[in-house]
Amino acid sequence: MESLLNGFEAFQRYYLNWQIIQETLPLLLRTLPIVGELLILSMFFSFFMGLVLSLMRLSHFRVFRWFAGAYVDFFRGLPLLLNFVFVYSGLAIVGAASGLRFLILPSVVAAVLSLSTTYAAYSAEVFRAGIESIHRGQMEAARSLGMTYGQSMRYVVLPQAIKVVIPPLTNEFIALIKDTSLASVISVQELLFTAKEKMGVVANPTPLMVAAFVYVLFTIPLIRLAARLEKKREGGSKGDKTTGGSTGKTSALISADIAAQLPKGGGIQL
Repeated sequence: MESLLNGFEAFQRYYLNWQIIQETLPLLLRTLPIVGELLILSMFFSFFMGLVLSLMRLSHFRVFRWFAGAYVDFFRGLPLLLNFVFVYSGLAIVGAASGLRFLILPSVVAAVLSLSTTYAAYSAEVFRAGIESIHRGQMEAARSLGMTYGQSMRYVVLPQAIKVVIPPLTNEFIALIKDTSLASVISVQELLFTAKEKMGVVANPTPLMVAAFVYVLFTIPLIRLAARLEKKREGGSKGDKTTGGSTGKTSALISADIAAQLPKGGGIQL
C-alpha cells in the first residue's frame, strides 16, 4: 500500500504538478487563436476540396475519375506527419533551388495546406458515400423534368446528401482538431508546441498533461454531438423504411419534391 502511494505521489509530482499547471494553462490558452485559425481554414478548404473530388469521382469523364481516385488513394496512404515535412521543407528546397520563392511557405500556411490536402481525401469519400446514398430515382426524376446533370446534382441530390454526411464530417472535424498538434513539427506555435517548450523549461511533463486536458475539453462535446447526430440520422432512416422511404415514392411525388427544391426564380420551367 505504501509503495502504491509513493508511486501515485511520483506520478502527481511529474505529471500533475499544480504549480506548473498554473503557469502553463495561461500560456496554452494564448495559442487558441492560432489553433482556431488552423481549424477554420483547414476545415473550409478540406471540405470544399473533398466535395469537388467526390463529384470528380462520380463524373462521366474517365480522366476526372482517375485523377480523383489517385488523389484519394495517395493522400489516404500518406502519413500526415510526412505531408507536413514535404510541404514545409520539401517545397522550400525546390523553391530555393529553382528561384520560385512562392514555394517557400510560412509555417502556418504550410500547416493549413498539409491538413487541407490530407483531409480532402477523407472528406471526398464521405461526400461520395453521401451522394451515392441518395436514391437514383431522385436524379432520374430531375433529369426527366428537363434539368441538366449539374442542376440535378446542385438543387436535388447535394442538399439531401449534405444532411446525410453531417455526422461523419463532424467526426472528421474532431480528428482535425487533434491533428493540428502535428503542426508543431514545423514550428507552428500552437498548443502542443508551446507545451513542449514549457516542458523543456521546467524539466517536467506536466505541460503535456495540460495540453491533453485542453484537447479533451474541446473534443468531448463534439464527440457527443456527433453521436447525437448519428442517432438522429439512424432514427430518420428507420422512419423512412417504415413509411416506404424514398424508394417507395411514386414518380409524381418525387417530381413534386424536386420542384419544391428548385431555386426561386430559376430558369427551369416545369
